[in-house]
Amino acid sequence: MSTPNKDIQKVEVRLKWDPSPPGAPAHDLDIIAATYLADAPYGSPAYLVHFDSRSPDGTITLNRDSRTGQGFGFDEVMTLELGRLSTAYTRVVVGVAIQQRDGHKTFAEIANTGVQVREGYTNLAEGDFSAVGAATAATVAEFVRSASGVWEFHATVRGFDGDPDSFAGMMGSRTSGA
Repeated sequence: MSTPNKDIQKVEVRLKWDPSPPGAPAHDLDIIAATYLADAPYGSPAYLVHFDSRSPDGTITLNRDSRTGQGFGFDEVMTLELGRLSTAYTRVVVGVAIQQRDGHKTFAEIANTGVQVREGYTNLAEGDFSAVGAATAATVAEFVRSASGVWEFHATVRGFDGDPDSFAGMMGSRTSGA
């Protein structure tokens, strides 16, 4: 599904989930953004932005990071300033990965997941991960720079099975990894 909204300048991707039950290992979900160069829009990412990094030019930042899902509202928030991103980049894919350090965990095992993609006060997309419940990671948004230079948004939820490292390497591929 795509939106008629064009020339997107600045968006937020927001993620929420319920904490794990008492005594169980924490649910740790992470937002990951991958940028792609014009000459390799489906190849390896030029760079990744996640909980321990930011884009080299400061246009993509993780504003809020949670390792437990505890808190009110959205626990992780990433800002993408697409209007400032170099013209060398023509595609940005955003996904969510579940940390797997305490054993294999899927979206179906995590209660009340939610994701929003917002531009200002407008929701471009909103949903959960029920359609990819058996997955350990999923893409949630794709931004593509058109030939005229404007950014277009495509809501895309594709499930993948693997750890965050393998997901980061294949999240921008043309096919699902699940």
